[in-house]
Amino acid sequence: MSLPESISKGDAEIKKITTHTAISGSDAEAQIVVMSDSTYGPQPSAYRRILSHIREPMAEFFGVALLIIFGAGSGASAVLSTNPAVSSSNKGDFFSINFGWAIGIAMGVWVSGGISGGHINPAITLTMATWRKFPWRKVPGYILAQVLGALVGAALVYGIYFGAIDIYEGAGVRTEATAGIFATYSLPYMTSVAAFFTEFLATAILSMVVLALSDKRNNTLSPGLLPIALFILFVGFGVSLGMQTAYSLNPARDFGPRLFLSMAGYGKEVYTYRNQYWLWCPIIAPIVGAQAGALLYDLFLYTGQGPLNPNEDY
Repeated sequence: MSLPESISKGDAEIKKITTHTAISGSDAEAQIVVMSDSTYGPQPSAYRRILSHIREPMAEFFGVALLIIFGAGSGASAVLSTNPAVSSSNKGDFFSINFGWAIGIAMGVWVSGGISGGHINPAITLTMATWRKFPWRKVPGYILAQVLGALVGAALVYGIYFGAIDIYEGAGVRTEATAGIFATYSLPYMTSVAAFFTEFLATAILSMVVLALSDKRNNTLSPGLLPIALFILFVGFGVSLGMQTAYSLNPARDFGPRLFLSMAGYGKEVYTYRNQYWLWCPIIAPIVGAQAGALLYDLFLYTGQGPLNPNEDY
């Protein structure tokens, strides 16, 4: 049997196996090896195949849930303990609440960072998609996971402190007095413009710092140290810009808990407060602010490849 004839017969057998691939003689041996690996080698289990699709969104889900558990939990401890019927002494203050949110951001990023990038914030996810080539196809799944993680985190804290909330507000009574533990509200004297700009500015700073910390040509940190830097940053946000709007900086951090509150008896007031404050201040302002911060960073500080320099590094 001549060599071309044997290859031709080999091609025919491979065609029978694949049923959809025509192979030239020169590729026959390589294709046989590939067919051997893919057909007869170990196959991933159904669980592993599913996990490969949901692992990154689930990392975002758990990261945001941890953020809310530590943050809202510290708020619940500080606020509810001011009622003598709940606690004989105060168990927290504004500074302890800031620490709670800072610990939450650090723990959330530590859990999710090596898997999903540790965005745990729709504003950061959108920024990374716009400026750092994060795949847009992943954005909807990330944002959905972040909102659901925030909702579940709020539900867990609410369940833990349910009895204390009843004592603080009265059985079955739910008002802004405890809604502020979970969602963000501005102080009464704040104008709409001032509230919007506070969230805009803080999230622009957050975006710039995140891009700087991940910039290999700047003072980049090893991934394990990034949560510590974010911890310091959020303590700084709390003590400097946190008083007037409760520094949401994160659409999921506010909307997830607010969505839960509307299902837990707080009513439509969580949405009608200050002419849909929930939409324009803790959602739109952080998204626009994060984009503005990224624009400033890339325009004046970034030297890598990006939308402002699409062709090559310099």
